[in-house]
Amino acid sequence: MATYKKRGYKPKPIKEKGETIDVLEQESTTAEVFNTLDESANKAEDFVAKNQKGIFIIIGLAALVVLGYLGYNKFIAEPKAEEAMNEMYTAQKYFEEAVTATNKDSIYNLALNGSEGKFGLVDIVSEYGSTPAGNLANYYAGMAYLNTKDYTNAVKYLSDFDGDDAVLGPLAKGGIGDAFVQLNQLDDALGYYEQAIKASTNAYTTPMYLFKAAGVAESLGKPDKALEYYKRIKAEFSESDQAKNIDAFIGRAEGSK
Repeated sequence: MATYKKRGYKPKPIKEKGETIDVLEQESTTAEVFNTLDESANKAEDFVAKNQKGIFIIIGLAALVVLGYLGYNKFIAEPKAEEAMNEMYTAQKYFEEAVTATNKDSIYNLALNGSEGKFGLVDIVSEYGSTPAGNLANYYAGMAYLNTKDYTNAVKYLSDFDGDDAVLGPLAKGGIGDAFVQLNQLDDALGYYEQAIKASTNAYTTPMYLFKAAGVAESLGKPDKALEYYKRIKAEFSESDQAKNIDAFIGRAEGSK
């Protein structure tokens, strides 16, 4: 049994009878506290002794989880990510060729579906969706579908793209907006253009989607919102292509109020 009596402890001199009783009660209470501590310590020791095997199993399982996670990253996730990047090379090459080609649709289809034993973007998303390359394949696939006028699939793949890049992020949101314009879902289109505007402020995507959002807002009978976006182009992006003849658009929006 552990002893908690403090070395050198001496009770204070007792002068009166009442004080003697108080001191005795205090010592009794202190002893009870220490006895309780001793009992708790013994119970804890007994618990550990009786459940030692279970505790070791829990510790072992926790270690296995950590080692499994590290092993997964080292031997599965990292090789899979590298494999996905290798597969991505050919599909991305086709996509880039399609941008400037005259037979765009056929080359975009090669990018989407692959050729000569190489994966296309759709396969890469399916097989490697959890990797960075698989995520990027969502973006390229969505844009390829947008350019081949498959607007439903464009929305699907671009929505699955998870990107906070200052350019690709807004382009993905704006691409969804473009698809909804073609599907004549203008409220949805405006919402995604506004998301593209908020995603990043830069001289390339911001004025482009401000202009598109303003045009859709006019079509929806929202001249105040259109005017706000046109004026922002004039104030913040006066050197952009969208700022050319911007006064005419501002005047048209003002006339619609």
